[in-house]
Amino acid sequence: MPDTSHLNTEIRDMLMDCGLFNQLQPGDFAAAAGYFAISTPSKGEAIFSEGDAGTFMCIIHYGSVTVQKTGNDNRQIDIATLRKGRAFGEMAVLDGERRSASCVAASDCTLLNLGKDSLDKMLNEAPKVAARIIRALAVSMSKRLRMADGQLLTQQV
Repeated sequence: MPDTSHLNTEIRDMLMDCGLFNQLQPGDFAAAAGYFAISTPSKGEAIFSEGDAGTFMCIIHYGSVTVQKTGNDNRQIDIATLRKGRAFGEMAVLDGERRSASCVAASDCTLLNLGKDSLDKMLNEAPKVAARIIRALAVSMSKRLRMADGQLLTQQV
């Protein structure tokens, strides 16, 4: 069996650094690290496409990611650029629906990935840690929704 302790330490440090999980206890990061993986997409590489099954989510450790939606003319429209510390793809992982947008690496990236199967495994093996992770993701999504609501309101005024 390969020694994953160095990789787990690196992932733990990346989780602590992302700012998304400030409510987690120090031991929670080490427990959660074993469920995450690292990916390194190159600039221009598709991470996932609108309509795909939501089998994993990502947190940006390094680089930036462009979120795209398909317009009425079937062209890709850039709707956001995400940077370090931002989670994406979590909606599809949490609700089981298809991807609502495409995500493409806007630069070379280092991403933390959490698969839906790994999240389910964490819920069974470390439910308290999984609950804290899910709560942090829910708070992050809630903040984004409130910001979007505010932007919609200012556009209508």
